[in-house]
Amino acid sequence: MLTATAALDTPFLAVDDVVLDANLARMSEFAAGSGLALRPHAKTHKSTELAHRQIAHGAVGLTVATIGEAEVFAAAGVTDLFIAYPLWVTESKAQRLRRVMDQAEVLLTVDSAAGAGQLAQHLPGARVLVEIDSGHHRTGVHPQRAGDVGHRAVAAGLKVLGAFTFPGHSYQPGRPAGVARQESGAVAMAAQSLRNGGIDPVIRSGGSTPSASEADPSVLTEIRPGVYVFGDAQQVELGICTFAQVALTAVTTVVHREAGKVVLDCGSKVLGADQPAWASGGGRLPTYPDARVIALSEHHATVDFANSKSRPEVGDRVQVAPNHVCAAVNLANELMVVDLAGEVTPWRVSARGANS
Repeated sequence: MLTATAALDTPFLAVDDVVLDANLARMSEFAAGSGLALRPHAKTHKSTELAHRQIAHGAVGLTVATIGEAEVFAAAGVTDLFIAYPLWVTESKAQRLRRVMDQAEVLLTVDSAAGAGQLAQHLPGARVLVEIDSGHHRTGVHPQRAGDVGHRAVAAGLKVLGAFTFPGHSYQPGRPAGVARQESGAVAMAAQSLRNGGIDPVIRSGGSTPSASEADPSVLTEIRPGVYVFGDAQQVELGICTFAQVALTAVTTVVHREAGKVVLDCGSKVLGADQPAWASGGGRLPTYPDARVIALSEHHATVDFANSKSRPEVGDRVQVAPNHVCAAVNLANELMVVDLAGEVTPWRVSARGANS
């Protein structure tokens, strides 16, 4: 990786194409073997090249976070999109959605009677899932209320196809398996609530990257992991992947060295600033697993090597796995993809900044 990209100025985000393809294949094989559809979340990579690679690996479509992301991927030929967020639809947003719907099948989200009514006013007949809260406590209704929201949505003129949840609280050490069980119970409850209201929940969607391997195919019909394509420092520290399975790293140069520490020419504007309380620092160095990123400024990372058997010299290049790869990718214009032969191909981050 470092040899292949030696002519590029640091810092930049590099992707090992061999590791990436293995990650894609592993999740695709898991989903197919479990009888689950795979609808990965594209907010992780925001790349049309990678979107097509996921579909070639068996994904039924893509999950996106915003209308803007849907616009980018629909324009690139992706024909099945799920916007996994309860939009408050204005006429301007409705016009944008109609254009996307001319290019792709689009599935939307509701989690309130008010939101369903607003959506139906602008997009009558739209296909929707009811979002439920399975413990993350962000958006979504209690699973027992799914039938009520679904009934209101149908009465307003929408087509309700099922329910979904985001088990985001799986991003904590020791919790993915338990959160997956909690997700299963919540989705089963929501599905029954919808059935009680005369709605057949043909889609029952869940599964984050940490919890995907514990997804219950007797309840869920599909999973929507995102980070699995690249991996990151959080996934390593959660035990979901190894350093060898991290496909994306920031390539950076040592610009300062003193007793016990070095400073790199990448900071929060390259790596992102996410650092949950349980994380060991501001990212991880796969080649130096005992080193810790102890401080991030905008353009510099300070790394403590006190417990490391070795450390790089000034001018050396090293790789840093960001804590949260989604945030790092959204800060980059392009990803430098290195194939098995050492050829470097830039991939544009096509949906960068598509946040509305």
